[in-house]
Amino acid sequence: MSARLQPGRADPAWLPTLRVYLAALVPMMLAWEVAQLPLYTIWRDGTAGEIAFAVIHCTGGDALIGMGSLGTALLLAGTPDWPKARFGAVLLLALAIGVGITVYLEWLNVEIKRAWAYTAAMPRLPPLGTGLTPVLQWVLLPPVALLVARRLGSGG
Repeated sequence: MSARLQPGRADPAWLPTLRVYLAALVPMMLAWEVAQLPLYTIWRDGTAGEIAFAVIHCTGGDALIGMGSLGTALLLAGTPDWPKARFGAVLLLALAIGVGITVYLEWLNVEIKRAWAYTAAMPRLPPLGTGLTPVLQWVLLPPVALLVARRLGSGG
């Protein structure tokens, strides 16, 4: 038996790749959530406990969105030999899903539910007025985490 992937058999690298993705994504999301706090009113109006809860809550949500986006992308565009094959297609689809969910949730929670609010310093994107930093968070961090995961999780 050769070490090459046999037709019809899944690549064993997918599970370590997912584990490394999550292990890389969560600390990056945590750091981003803390860094963008001054762009939300909770930074000036919230108590230390409320701020800590918001950071933990949002980081947990980021982890769920990150894994859900990647899982959905894998179901729609993945192959049994991912991440060796169709890595780019899965990455782009996961990115689109993550950004789409983020834009929707920011709009819902800022404009409709008023669960949180931006300060005047938050750059906003038309047409929904979504904050720029949450969108950049999803454009930048998941691809970096997935590239790290492909390198480390699949053995290089």
